[in-house]
Amino acid sequence: MEGHGRRITTLLCFHIVLLHLLSLVGETVAKVPAVIVFGDSSVDAGNNNYIPTIARSNFQPYGRDFEGGKATGRFCNGKIPTDFISEAFGLKTYVPAYLDPKYNISDFASGVTFASAATGYDNATSDVLSVIPLWKQLEYYKGYQKNLSAYLGESKAKETITDALHLTSLGTNDFLENYYTMPGRASQFTPQQYQVFLAGIAENFIRSLYELGARKISLGGLPPMGCLPLERTTNIAGGNDCVARFNNIALEFNDRLKNLTIKLNQELPGIKLVFSNPYYIMLNIIKKPELYGFQSTSVACCATGMFEMGYACSRGQMFSCTDASKYVFWDSFHPTEKTNSIVAKYMVLRVLYQFLQ
Repeated sequence: MEGHGRRITTLLCFHIVLLHLLSLVGETVAKVPAVIVFGDSSVDAGNNNYIPTIARSNFQPYGRDFEGGKATGRFCNGKIPTDFISEAFGLKTYVPAYLDPKYNISDFASGVTFASAATGYDNATSDVLSVIPLWKQLEYYKGYQKNLSAYLGESKAKETITDALHLTSLGTNDFLENYYTMPGRASQFTPQQYQVFLAGIAENFIRSLYELGARKISLGGLPPMGCLPLERTTNIAGGNDCVARFNNIALEFNDRLKNLTIKLNQELPGIKLVFSNPYYIMLNIIKKPELYGFQSTSVACCATGMFEMGYACSRGQMFSCTDASKYVFWDSFHPTEKTNSIVAKYMVLRVLYQFLQ
């Protein structure tokens, strides 16, 4: 009972601090007028719906817990982390996809995502499933800036870009979809060399954002990718436990990104660059699910929960769970809305609160 009481106290403190931070939003919302997002399926709100790729999720059962039960193209049963972050900053309750024709610059002025599921830092990663590479996301961002200037006026648009929170979340696909699956990069680089290669791309990308006027930037780290249901399903020799090799790679790469953050803060005048690391909060959820109200961590909700995502998830939806809130993962690669909410709140409390001050 003592341990149970301690857990309740911790959770109450967590929510009290969150409420206090969110109470500041009314006073500080002008400091962050928009959330601008780059990355992969962890933050793609449906851009892949409008390009020729199989890396899509704009069909049931995806989105079944989203507003109106609509499958938007988010790889989730509901909202993704950036939706919750936008809401926490007093902006929209969700961040729209740049390529979605339902939206225009008036919608994007307070938030937009250029992210594309199945992409990575490496162009070779985006080539695997013909999705939007990071350089193309940057080109979209340049076009967005021009449209924003036309909509708000040059001075106001420049101010918005300076004060907007720019978020990045990618890298998992570079390892799991590309390096450890396709023959090319593994023949060119050792795992450590590949990390250096990717970190170099990340650095150039941050520098490009800076040159385009961005000053508030969150560089996202990797989750414990060896604990994704897909990796655990195929880890038969390891008793279907988390794959230590992949988790170690995530830890190593996160260290490189953290060091990169320190370096760029020293070198780029006026930048406020933070490292948002999802690794430990995700691992804690996976290792201690009962603390967060979860019942299943190794198997996902959708279909059999072992290997399905995308179209396979749809074909096997008759086997899907009835209550996704009891599951850490929605499909074999992506968290549920509840998990996304917990991780997003954690990031706001531990890292992104700096932009609310």
